[in-house]
Amino acid sequence: MASFSILDLVRITQDTDARGALLNARDLAAHAERWGYARFWVAEHHNMAGIASAATAVVIGHIAAGTRTIRVGAGGIMLPNHSPLVIAEQFGTLEQLFPGRIDLGLGRAPGTDGETLRALRRTYESADAFPQDVLELQAYLSSEAAGRRIQAVPAAGTNVPLWILGSSTYGAQLAAILGLPYAFASHFAPDLLLEALAVYRERFKPSAVLERPYAMAGLNVIAADTDEKARRLATTQQMSAADQFRGARGLSKPPIDDIESYWTPMEKVQARRKLARSVVGGPDTVRAGMSAFIAETGVDEVMIVSDIYEHAERLRSFEIIASLGMTSAPAPALTAS
Repeated sequence: MASFSILDLVRITQDTDARGALLNARDLAAHAERWGYARFWVAEHHNMAGIASAATAVVIGHIAAGTRTIRVGAGGIMLPNHSPLVIAEQFGTLEQLFPGRIDLGLGRAPGTDGETLRALRRTYESADAFPQDVLELQAYLSSEAAGRRIQAVPAAGTNVPLWILGSSTYGAQLAAILGLPYAFASHFAPDLLLEALAVYRERFKPSAVLERPYAMAGLNVIAADTDEKARRLATTQQMSAADQFRGARGLSKPPIDDIESYWTPMEKVQARRKLARSVVGGPDTVRAGMSAFIAETGVDEVMIVSDIYEHAERLRSFEIIASLGMTSAPAPALTAS
């Protein structure tokens, strides 16, 4: 058994502006809470016209304010883009406002291109300090932080749970050494999933946060009432993948009847590789696909991306997934004792 959670891309579409995307994210989180999902995460993406979660901490506050019990967090914050002090201030504040409900996933990649990185006043070399920055951030959030000369107010003692995110074995090794939970981005970078999970489990060292490894993996799931309808809905994500290879990061597009008319043979190969960890279909197909994924990976939690154009259809997708009855009890908070 594994817990199910949601990573929402907060998509701006050809028919929904940024405000609409943010309202839809909050509405989805409220439904997800009722359906029993463990977490609802959003991610930091800069200079992307189709994603409204660049101000990640602000979006998390918006979503948490519209829910009561579901954990809300970042999946993730790209720490090289920020000082640990500022992130501790932001997430310590969120934890004060929504106690026991905030998660902080940390990524090492800048999550953008070189020009945008310069606009952020960062460099690619900033990522080299990632392990030290994670430790500094953890210290600001700890109970011992209150007596230090430099404090992230009001973060001291909040012990916001930290996750290490990754798409390679680097993050797996760091999460293992620090004894932190680990989340692999297999929903868009599937190649090293099994290798990274093996590294994490083999090298894990118990900590005040975790006695044993706790692993999460991303999975694209497009669920509908029939396989045929799900395949059509999935063309939105397929077009988005093809557009990325073209260097065109625009608004989300409505589904089409024939994806073969949209992409070239090479784009098809690239997109299928990128989206290899996907389950698309009706309830029976989704149940079988998700069961196989959990059995293969042995993950404790599945972070689901359901990148569907119409909000109502996206709600239906997550409702179908929840109705399959595959999830266990809510996931633990993973907060340091």
